[in-house]
Amino acid sequence: MKYYAVVESVDPGSIADELGICRGDTVCKINDTDIIDFLDYQFLASEEEIVLTVQKENGEWVEFEIINETQEDLGIRFKNMLFDSPKSCANRCIFCFIDQLPPHMRKSLYFKDDDSRLSFLYGNYVTFTNMQEKDIRRLIRYHISPVNISIHTTNLDLREKMLHNKNARNVIKYCQMLKENHICMNMQIVLCKGVNDGKELKRTITDLAGFFPELISISIVPVGLTRYRENLYPLEAFTPSDCAEIVRQVELWQNEFLNRFGSRLVYASDEFYLLAGLAVPKAEEYEDFPQIENGVGMLASMEEEIEQALKKHWRQNRQEKTVIATGKLAYPFIKGWVETIAARYPLETEVVAIKNDFFGGKVSVSGLLCGQDIIQQLKGKPMCRLLFTRSMLKADEDVFLDNISIGELEQELNVKAIPVENDGFAFIEAVLNARNEENI
Repeated sequence: MKYYAVVESVDPGSIADELGICRGDTVCKINDTDIIDFLDYQFLASEEEIVLTVQKENGEWVEFEIINETQEDLGIRFKNMLFDSPKSCANRCIFCFIDQLPPHMRKSLYFKDDDSRLSFLYGNYVTFTNMQEKDIRRLIRYHISPVNISIHTTNLDLREKMLHNKNARNVIKYCQMLKENHICMNMQIVLCKGVNDGKELKRTITDLAGFFPELISISIVPVGLTRYRENLYPLEAFTPSDCAEIVRQVELWQNEFLNRFGSRLVYASDEFYLLAGLAVPKAEEYEDFPQIENGVGMLASMEEEIEQALKKHWRQNRQEKTVIATGKLAYPFIKGWVETIAARYPLETEVVAIKNDFFGGKVSVSGLLCGQDIIQQLKGKPMCRLLFTRSMLKADEDVFLDNISIGELEQELNVKAIPVENDGFAFIEAVLNARNEENI
């Protein structure tokens, strides 16, 4: 058997450091169980008494008996959290965004992951189509919770059609296994007009409610459509009136579930409210924001954090001409927040809505803006600082979706480009170019 858990580094003073485990060593077994991936390591290494089998870089095999009553982290860091490659997606979803990317982009952008381990590690959503019962039992054995599931519909014939995968029919059985073993679940529905909306959506929500209380939340997000859809399934964008009706449906379900369960359970993404021209709910209506990374309640959370941040005292640095680049949908919110800040602090800040020419006019969320559109639409505009949401960048990289780096953006626009976290305090700090005086 080949082992992949190669040590990248060891924390100084840690248990692993005291044992003499070094970079280049490989963790092979814990308590005689083969270490396949990080899930094995994470959960087996948390026992109070373990036998750690390590193959040294020179090929020598060593066993370490460890008594760890306080369950202290062993201090081993791995280069690849999965140890092997992520499982690729075998689906051909009618709504897949990756299939709508233009040609000649970075190869990594075309990789479709569908890996339950990434659900645990990073909150990714998985379809279960590349999993078998033994994989579900493994999640149960390690009590991986919550599991984030792309459900889309509970009509199994329709789900198979939408995902173009016969294994799509297993999802209800697998979810039932998780429920019976008290594994929590978050569900995602990518809503496609004329496909899984209307009566189908009502059926799906009704069916999923049966998984409560293990079901924590359901998010409904609109399908994203780019201009690169040649030879793909014909899908239409939702109109403002469509979005308003979806929001109305969601709010009716929320009222019902709040009475039945004490939780609203189902949420429409911010995009539906913005497209419908409706006010976004207040932060308390999102309860504990179970799917904020899915664009559900992000604006409400930001609004609440900005209000809290403005109660603090901020020490501004020298004000410089600042431009904030954002998507068309978020523009009114960003502009309003800047005006609120400007009422209390001197600012020289302009908010600019960037049109997404790269993916097409139907894509208007900030997170999908690309470097070249920002460059083309801000070229020649005088500014010293350029702020934009970090969600425009590829995870853990300073690169936009179109492969333009922050450095290239700065060079083209002759500006200091600053990515900002989706956090109200971080936004205030960046806009004011300031520090909270309480932290000075």
